[in-house]
Amino acid sequence: MTQLGLYFAKKSINRSDVSRKTGISKTRLSELANNLNTQLKVKELYLISLAVDEDPGELLKEVCKDLKLPIEKAY
Repeated sequence: MTQLGLYFAKKSINRSDVSRKTGISKTRLSELANNLNTQLKVKELYLISLAVDEDPGELLKEVCKDLKLPIEKAY
């Protein structure tokens, strides 16, 4: 499950409602929630944040919380 999928589960978000409000298909939302190789588009993240009444920046932080900059090597 992806971070977005975990967010949906934690907040008990109904994907059918999100699909209806955003125009993003239920199939696409399932892919975004379950497939780690599926890339979330900024437009999708923004529409989802509007549909679930969440600040887009907060949703971005939640979805991307595992991303870190690579450690630079000192020479």
